[in-house]
This record gives sequence, C-alpha cells and structure tokens, in this order.
Amino acid sequence: MSEIQHQFVKKILTSASHGAYEKGRGLAPSNIALCKYWGKRDTTLNLPLNSSLSISLGEKGTCTQIRRVPNDQFILNGEPIDPATPFAQRLSTFLELFREPCRAPGFEVITDNTIPTAAGLASSASGYAALVLALNDLAGWDLPRQLLSMLARLGSGSASRSLFTGFACWHRGERADGTDSFAEAIETTWSDLRIGILTLTEAEKPVGSRAGMQRTLETSPRYAGWPARAEVDFELLQRAIVQRDFETLGATAEANALEMHATMRAAAPPLDYFLPETRTHIDRVQHLRAAGLPIYLTIDAGPNVKLLFQAAHTTEVAAAFPALEIIDPFGASHARTP
Repeated sequence: MSEIQHQFVKKILTSASHGAYEKGRGLAPSNIALCKYWGKRDTTLNLPLNSSLSISLGEKGTCTQIRRVPNDQFILNGEPIDPATPFAQRLSTFLELFREPCRAPGFEVITDNTIPTAAGLASSASGYAALVLALNDLAGWDLPRQLLSMLARLGSGSASRSLFTGFACWHRGERADGTDSFAEAIETTWSDLRIGILTLTEAEKPVGSRAGMQRTLETSPRYAGWPARAEVDFELLQRAIVQRDFETLGATAEANALEMHATMRAAAPPLDYFLPETRTHIDRVQHLRAAGLPIYLTIDAGPNVKLLFQAAHTTEVAAAFPALEIIDPFGASHARTP
C-alpha cells in the first residue's frame, strides 16, 4: 500500500477510539448496483468517476472473524488459503494499512461467504466491508459507518456500499484527498420489491473487475459518455425510490447495466462477461415485459443475471425462471443497519 493510502487511513482513524480486543467480527451484505460504478478518477484511493446506487441482497454476504497472530492466515469457507495466491496477497496488502507496531504483526482472518467468490455477485464488496467491520470491532475504533465506508473503499470500491442494508448510494466526491467520497444509506424501505438471482456459473471471472474497468476506461471509445450518463441514472434512481416508481427504477437500472456492458465490449480487446445463457435470459426478460409482465434485469461485471420485480408478480416470475432464487431485501429478517 502506498504512503498516500497510509496517510488517508491515519486521517480517518484520528477520530477513532482505541481498544485491544482478542477478536473482532463483522457481518456485511452483498449488494447489487442499480447504477453501476465502472471507472476511477484516482486508482490509489479508489475514487470513482461517477456516483453509484445499490440494494443489498438480503442474507447473501460475508461473515468475517479476525484476531492478531504472528503471521497472516486466511481461511475462506472452511479452507485455508495459500498465502501465495493473488487472493491472499491482496488481503495482506490491504491489512498493511492497519498493522500496529506494538501488537502482533499478523492477522488471522476467517471468512464465510454465502455468495460465490469472484463470480460477478459482488463477493469482494461484502468481503471487504465485513473485514473493515471486523477490524473496527477488534480495535475498538467505534467509527460511524460513513467513515468505515471510506476504509472499505480502499479494498474494493463497491465495498463502501456493503456497509449498509437496503438501498445505499456512494457519492463520487470532488476532493482529490477522497474525504468526500463515501457511502450512506438511503433511509427508506420498499416492502414489495423483490430481487431474483439467476446464477449461471460460480466460476471465477476470467478478468477481474479492477483490471476490466481500467481496460474499459483506457480503450473503449464509448467510455467518454459513461460518467455523465451514470450520474443522470443516479439521480433518476434516487427519485424513483422516493416516489416508489417501479417502472422508472427497473428501466433505469436495466439500461444502465446494458450500457456498461456495451461500453466494456467496445474496449480493446473486447471485454465480454456474458455467457450464451446470459443473452438468453436478457431476451426472455424483455419478451415477458413486452407481453405485459413488469420485470427488469441488471447484471454486474459477470454473467449472472439479477431480476427486479414486485411481490404481486412472484408466481409468474418464478414460473418463467424455475431456477430463480428470490430475495426480499426488506424482509423482517433483514433489519436495517443502525
């Protein structure tokens, strides 16, 4: 990690309390962006070129426990991770920001995901959010979620939004030092909104989001129009949420996702995360909507499809997509973040 990142963390932690606990624990939901984050104005501090907006995926997410040990040890879903793997090295690098000279230099991180890792279902978002929450618990920082979102952002930009349940927005900010780029909850619920997950593969993506967005930014001729387009979508989605305008919410989210993927495919070389089944499901959703069923889709950087619909249409949607996993993001068991 760079000196700029160390200084940024030091600035955030100046308002933190300090404690020394044996273990820390963090639980964070995965999130699906309705207005996508794709491209950075600063790669060191993970500052986005556009604001983004998401909704959490119920109980899908990450639970992480952490304690101080002599050397870094990582366990994912019950299996030890080889420290030489890119996954482990990325975690160790992130944890460099939080090591304390007077304490054990390493961390044991035990993580359990209820969502496939690196398959385009936002596992890194919930993973880094849960890790930062566990660090906050371990060190007794007692930081507000807004500041924790800035720390999580350094591990994965989308992790800033996984500090919250329900709707969340991540403000792009304007300052070069990144202190106005944070996420916050949109304090509302939408009880009849449903999300459907069509998991087409749990395989790791051939090109990670970090490398993919940089390739898109540098080589896609369509990218020049993306940030402004995304900011318009961001505003439309916020209004749709306030007004409970499902048609605008769904149409804006679907168009935003498809434009992001079109922008990726225009990169050199083209970046295409879709499987043939992805395109089949896109056609199916659009056909059903033309036939009168109010259903929309969104797709993150991967092949897996997420559907947006209302509770009244659950039976029809489930019949059209038998393998669908249906999530109620505002159900009683998914209490909002305090």
